[in-house]
Amino acid sequence: MDTENGGGAPALALVAESALRAEVRRVAAAAQRPLTELTPPVGRHAWSAAPLVVLDTAAATGCAGAGHPRRVGVVLVTAGEPELPDWQAAAAVGAERVVALPGAAVELVQKFAEHAEPRAGDGVVVALAGGVGGAGASTLAAATALRAAARRFRGHTVLVDGAPLGGGLDLLLGIETAAGPRWADLAIEDGRVAASALHHALPSAAPGLAVLSCARPAAGKLPAPIGPAASHAVVEAGRAAGDLVICDISGERGPHAEQMLDAADLVVLVVPARLRALAAAAAVATTIRSRNPNQGLVIRGPAPGNLRGAEIAAALDLPLLAAVRAEPGLAGRLERGGLGLGRRTPLTRAADAILAVLGERSGR
Repeated sequence: MDTENGGGAPALALVAESALRAEVRRVAAAAQRPLTELTPPVGRHAWSAAPLVVLDTAAATGCAGAGHPRRVGVVLVTAGEPELPDWQAAAAVGAERVVALPGAAVELVQKFAEHAEPRAGDGVVVALAGGVGGAGASTLAAATALRAAARRFRGHTVLVDGAPLGGGLDLLLGIETAAGPRWADLAIEDGRVAASALHHALPSAAPGLAVLSCARPAAGKLPAPIGPAASHAVVEAGRAAGDLVICDISGERGPHAEQMLDAADLVVLVVPARLRALAAAAAVATTIRSRNPNQGLVIRGPAPGNLRGAEIAAALDLPLLAAVRAEPGLAGRLERGGLGLGRRTPLTRAADAILAVLGERSGR
């Protein structure tokens, strides 16, 4: 049902218990916000389109189990003080606040005000991970970003470097001398950042393509870590602005990489066509699946043992997006000035295959 309380897009309420549902209605009325009440399960569109989702513990558990993508603007409400199962459900669904009603009703009023409108735009997030070291995830991430910008897949494309030990995507793209902030230069204290600020401030590798790269530390110093709050803020800013956000995770693990995996509409696992790489990728795919079931596979040649892409995909139980041969001269081009793409190269075909899947999922 829709409760007409005033202006603004309706918030989504997934609350089963009648007394708690009535309390949520009362708070929504006090905040002068309309409310759409649904019974779980709900579809991805309803989940993603609402400016605010208010749910109870049972609904949170169900939405997390259904694999709904993590998003901003999710609040879990409880009747009285929350207990351990409530906190566990909130963590599983990615709730940003747990509100005990009726005592903390003012906090829910604040959330209604904070998330008064839907996110401006419907951005898409893709994360690329390597099934083994040296798989080529960074190169494919950069190639996909260049192709997306050239094809104007979205108004802006943001390439996010999630691998502090990878040497920097700016170096891979040949823009290491370009002015603009790297991860170590960003100060994101409240977990928010404006996408427009990123578009204008970050180095550009092509028209419409902004690059947030890791910096190379001075000799003898450890690379600066990427904070999970900063990772979340950058990715969600791009999504809210309707951008394509491409995250290079490579072989990284840790809180910032987990944020990128959780946010991704698609995780692309890049695996060389070698037996040992397949063995390593099986463990990586299982680890990623525990956080995000939406995976696809890109196989990169050569295949010394004649392993076929379909065989590797079947062994990993992942949909095959592309199987491409080795690209002659690629390593030399990277050394001499950064990544460039031809129209019909293996790397271009793999990038186009990823964009095709993203286009299907976003209705483009």
